Amino acid sequence: MASVFSKIVASEIPCHQIAEDDRFMAFLDVFPLVKGHTLVIPKQEVDSIFDLPTDDLKDLHVFARDVAKMIERAMPCRRIGMTVIGLEVPHAHIHLMPINGVADMNFERPKLTLSQDELSEIAARITQ
Repeated sequence: MASVFSKIVASEIPCHQIAEDDRFMAFLDVFPLVKGHTLVIPKQEVDSIFDLPTDDLKDLHVFARDVAKMIERAMPCRRIGMTVIGLEVPHAHIHLMPINGVADMNFERPKLTLSQDELSEIAARITQ
């Protein structure tokens, strides 16, 4: 069964896209911990990030670095935090988040509730 991320890649589910190339995609998390929380995925459906071929794993991180720099320019923060948890969706993904402290990346915190308009505005800020 295709993951929700594979459905996003196939344009079956809409997203607030940040970046895309032929192998990778970045889009806003619709259940963010902080504004600008972005997911970076390989288009290839692989459950665990460590199951990616070596070159894909390296290139995914380079792609994520470029996305992180876009987020950092657009969102006020001290750093862009990065984490791989891999339990939420059975599709390899990296979380990028603008942070001011380590607590900003605590996944036990309640998620933000943002409107589609707010998500669209954040995506526009990051991609301009």
